Amino acid sequence: MPHGSEPQEIKGLPANARRPLNAGEAYIPLVPQDGVPETTPRAITMGLIFCAIFSMAAAYLALKLGQGIEAAIPIAILAVGLSRFFPRKNTILENVIVQSIGANSSHVVSGAAFTIPALYILAQTPGSGVPTPTLWQVVLVSFLGGCIGILFLVPLRHHFMVENHGIFPWPEATATAEILVTGEKAGNQAKELAVAAGIGAAYDGITSIFRGMGEYLRLEHVWVGRALRDKFMSFNFLNSAATLGIGYIIGLKYSAVIAAGSFFSMFVLVPLFHAIGQYVPLVVAPGTKLIADMTPEQVFFSYIRIVGVGAIAGAGVMGVLASMPNMIRSIISNMKALMNRDAAVESPRTAVRTERSLAGSMIAVGLVTSMVGTMAFLSFGLGIKQALMPALTATLVVMVISFFFAPVAARAIATIGTNPISGMTMLTLVITGVLMLKLNFTGGYGMFLTMMVGGIVCTALAASGAFSTDLKIGHWIGATPARQIGWKFVGTFVAALFTGIAMWLMAKQVNLDGTMALGTSIPAPQASAMKAILEGIFGTVSMPLRWYAFGLGVMLSIVLRMVELPALGFALGMYLPIELNTPLFLGGLLAHWVNRPKAGTSEADAKARENRGVLIASGLMAGGAIMGVVASFVKLKWTEGFPILTAHQAEGALGEWLGLAALVALCLYVVVYSRRAKGEA
Repeated sequence: MPHGSEPQEIKGLPANARRPLNAGEAYIPLVPQDGVPETTPRAITMGLIFCAIFSMAAAYLALKLGQGIEAAIPIAILAVGLSRFFPRKNTILENVIVQSIGANSSHVVSGAAFTIPALYILAQTPGSGVPTPTLWQVVLVSFLGGCIGILFLVPLRHHFMVENHGIFPWPEATATAEILVTGEKAGNQAKELAVAAGIGAAYDGITSIFRGMGEYLRLEHVWVGRALRDKFMSFNFLNSAATLGIGYIIGLKYSAVIAAGSFFSMFVLVPLFHAIGQYVPLVVAPGTKLIADMTPEQVFFSYIRIVGVGAIAGAGVMGVLASMPNMIRSIISNMKALMNRDAAVESPRTAVRTERSLAGSMIAVGLVTSMVGTMAFLSFGLGIKQALMPALTATLVVMVISFFFAPVAARAIATIGTNPISGMTMLTLVITGVLMLKLNFTGGYGMFLTMMVGGIVCTALAASGAFSTDLKIGHWIGATPARQIGWKFVGTFVAALFTGIAMWLMAKQVNLDGTMALGTSIPAPQASAMKAILEGIFGTVSMPLRWYAFGLGVMLSIVLRMVELPALGFALGMYLPIELNTPLFLGGLLAHWVNRPKAGTSEADAKARENRGVLIASGLMAGGAIMGVVASFVKLKWTEGFPILTAHQAEGALGEWLGLAALVALCLYVVVYSRRAKGEA
C-alpha cells in the first residue's frame, strides 16, 4: 500500500489494526485474554444452520444469474441480532465463529456452481456420453476442494496476518469486522434484514409457486412490447425480488454493463441474425427449425448465446493473462513465506492463544489425506473403469495448481476483494483436458473426469480466498486460529452437502414444455462456458456455425478489453436472457436513486441511507433466493406449483398489470424506506 494511503480505522478496534506496525510495536487484538466463550454449542449450531441456508440460496442465485453472493455480512448481522433473544448474549468471539462457519456457503457454491452444472447439461445432450453426476459425487468434489484450499492457506496464516499487518486493505473483512464490533447497531439491522427477507420470500413465492401475478413481464399489452416485436426484438422482465436485490448490491455501473450486453444481444445481434437467416431455406444447427419461423427468444437461445459463451471464455482467459505477472510475484512471495515461518506457528501448543494454529505435521497429514482421497475418488468414485493412471495424473494437477494458485487467490481477496477463480479454472480444464487426451482418455468419461478436476480446483481456490478473510477478521478481533480452522472443515462439509442438494434439485426441475430447466430458464452461465471449453478440447461438437459464433464472442471480448470495458460483465449479459438482466439494471438504478446526494443531507444521514438500502437489498436477495430453492422442492411433485391464476391469465393482461403494480410497490418500498434512514447524532 502506498505511503499516505493508510485505510480508515475501524471504530472499536485498536488504532493500529489497519496500519503497518512501527519497529518494536505489537498488535494487541480486541479480545486478547483467554477464557472468553468462543466455540460454544450455540455458536456452532447457529453457524451450521446459516451455512446450510445460505448455501442453497447462493447456489440458486449462482445458477440463475451467474452472480455469487457474499454471505459473511448478512450472517454477521444475524449472529449479532439473534443473540439478544438468548439469556446470555453472544460474545464477539462466538459471533466470529458463527460468521466463519456460515461463510463457507459462498466459496463452496462458487466452486461447485461454476463447474459441475456443465456435467448435468452435457448428460442431457444426445451423444455426449457424459454420465449424470450423483448427489454424493457433487458433495465430495466440493468437500475435497474446500479442504485442499484451507490446508494450503494455513501455513501462510502468519505471513498474511502478522508479517503483512496493515499492508493489505481487506475490503470484505473490513465491512464484516465493523458489523461484529459495533454489535448494538447490527442488532437493529438484523430486524430490518429479516423483514426484507420476509418480503422477498413472499414476493417471489407469489410469482413462482402460487402464480398470483405475471412472473415474466413482456410488456405485450402496452405499446412498447408490441412495437419491439414488430422489429423482431423483445424486452422481457423477470418479476423477481431476489434479482432486483442483487442488482441493487452490485450497483448501477456494473449492472448497466451487464444490461448493455443483453441489449446488444437482443436489440442488435438477434434482429441482424434473423434478417439474414430468414432467407436460408435449411435448418441451421444447432437450431431445430427454420430461422424464418423462430421467435426472437428462439434465435437468441439457438445462436446468439453461443457468442456470449465465447465472450465469457475469452474474458476469463484474458483475465488470467493480465494478472499473470502479479500471480508470479505472489507465488514467489508465498514460497519465501513458507520457508520463513514463525516458530510460534511450528509450536502451536506453546504459542499464545491468538497465534495458536495447526502444527506443520497435522497440515502435512491433512494434505496427504486429501491427496489420497482425491485420487481414490477420481479412480473409483466416478464409475469409470481403468481410470487409475488418468486419476493419478489428474490428482497431481489438482495439488500442483492448488499449491501455486490458492495463495494467489487469498492475496487477490486481501487486495481487491475479488477472486479470479473462473479464469484459473478454465486454465485448469485446458491443462487437464490436454493431459487426458495424451493418455487416450477421451469421450464422455474424459470430459467427466476433467470437469471433476475443475470443480475440485475451483472450490480450492475459492476456499483459500474466502478463508483468508475469516482469518483476518479473527486476527483483528482475537479469535483462536486453530478453532477457526478446525470448524472450517465442518462448515465446508455442510456447505458441500446443501450446495449439492440445491444443484440436484435444480437439475431435476423441468420447464413447462418438458425441457430441462438447467441451461435454459436456469442458465448457469459460467458452467456453460466451461462446457464449451470441454467440447472444444474433446472435439465432441462439429457444427461449424457454433464455433464461428464462439470465435466471434472471443474476438468481441478482446475488443472490449482494448476499449477498457468490463469484458466479463458484458459477456455475462450477452449470454444471460434479457429477462434476468433487466431487473438487475432496475436494482442498480434504485441504488443510484437512494444514494443520490440531496441538498442539506449530512454525511451521517447519507451513510445511513446507503447502509439501509444495502441491508434491504440483501434481505430481498436472500429471501427470494431461499424461496427459489423451496419452489424447486415443490415443483418436484407439483410441476406448476399451486396456481391462483391460470397460465393464460398470468401471461395475459391481468397477470402483467398485477405484476407491474407489485413491482412499482416493491421499488417504492426500497427507495422510500431507505431514504428515510437517519444517521446517529
